[in-house]
Parts: sequence; structure tokens; C-alpha cells
Amino acid sequence: MSITTTTLTRTAGLSAVAAGLLFIGIQINHPHLDATFATTAEYTIRQSLKIAMAVLSLIGITGMYLPHVKKMGVLGLLGYLVFGTGYLIMMSVEVIGAVVIPTLATRAPAYVNDVFAVATGGHASGDIGHFQLLNAASGLTYIAGGVLFGIALFRAGVLARWASAVLALGTAATIAIPLLPMVNERLFALPTGVALIGLGSSLWRKQHTASATARREAGMTLGSGVK
Repeated sequence: MSITTTTLTRTAGLSAVAAGLLFIGIQINHPHLDATFATTAEYTIRQSLKIAMAVLSLIGITGMYLPHVKKMGVLGLLGYLVFGTGYLIMMSVEVIGAVVIPTLATRAPAYVNDVFAVATGGHASGDIGHFQLLNAASGLTYIAGGVLFGIALFRAGVLARWASAVLALGTAATIAIPLLPMVNERLFALPTGVALIGLGSSLWRKQHTASATARREAGMTLGSGVK
């Protein structure tokens, strides 16, 4: 199979769909994060899926942006860079969670509990070092990038506009997590997951249609040349 721009873009679309499904699936029946849970096999599996989700999301938004660079303009570039940075930081946080946290959970459970508290929108009772800044950077770039990228996609009209709007609104809504302690913070991941599924499927369909049109036109051209 030859590797073409169309093939890569369609793969990016499927990656975004997979990322959205993972983002939603990970939230289902997610146990409370604490030092005890961090030593379980379920925790390791969920962390691995979160890493995969971040990687697939980054592939997905790259495929959404690159074919539409001109139409998305400066806002699209800024949104892609910030959103991409958000997913890179998110991936690094999840890698730390998968590799480092389980070991610390048995040696320094209080520290691990504070890390989890901050990661879920709460406050640490002790000093967690630079993780506080890393978590803040992750949240800021994810929210700002999602809003900018969603708006740029909506304005350009290159993919499903409803999904673009959901992406912008869904990521912006996560700001409310610390303000609504009575609401399960994991519910705020659902709009972004749905948006990724919608945008990814829209990207895949668009490339599939373009590929079919190109093959049809090529056949017509070849047929017209036969004497």
C-alpha cells in the first residue's frame, strides 16, 4: 500500500475517533484517585489508555490542521500549537502517572494523594513541587488551545461545524470544574470526546469522498484518451 497524503489524513481522522472513544470510555466507572488505587492493575491499564488517548488526539488534530492551513489562518495556527502543546504536556503527565506514581504510592502516599487532588481540580495539603506548575500548564494549554482550535475550525467550515463548536465549548467548560465541586469532574470530558469523534469522522468522510472523486475523474480522463 502506497502512503499518500489522503491515506495519512484519513488515518488521522480515525485516530481522532479512537481518541474520543477512549476519552469517554476512560471516564466510565473511574474509581476515586488515591494512593491505594495507584498500586492496582486497573490504574496501570487506565493510565496506559490515557497515554494512548493523548497520542491519538495529537495525531488527530494534526490531520485536521495540516490540510486546511490556509483556510484556518493565523488563529488556526495558534490554536493548533497551543492545543498540541496541551496534549504533549498531558501525555507527559500521564506517563509520570503510569511510571512514577505507583512506586511513590507505597513510599509517600500523602504526596501521591496531594498530586491526585491537584490533578482533579482540588488543592494539595502539602508541597508537591513543580507538579503544580506542570498541571497548571496542562490545563491552561488544553483549555485555551481547545477553544482557539475549535473556533478556527468553525470559522473555516472545513469539518463538521457542530463538532467544532462542541470542541470549543466543551474545553472551555472545564474551567467550571473547581467551581462545581458537587458535579463529577469526569463529566466535563464527554463533550470533548464527542467533538473528537465528530471531527475525526468528518475528516475521514471528507478524505474518502475526495479520494473517490479523484479516482472517478482519473477514470474519466483515461477513458476519454482511449481511441
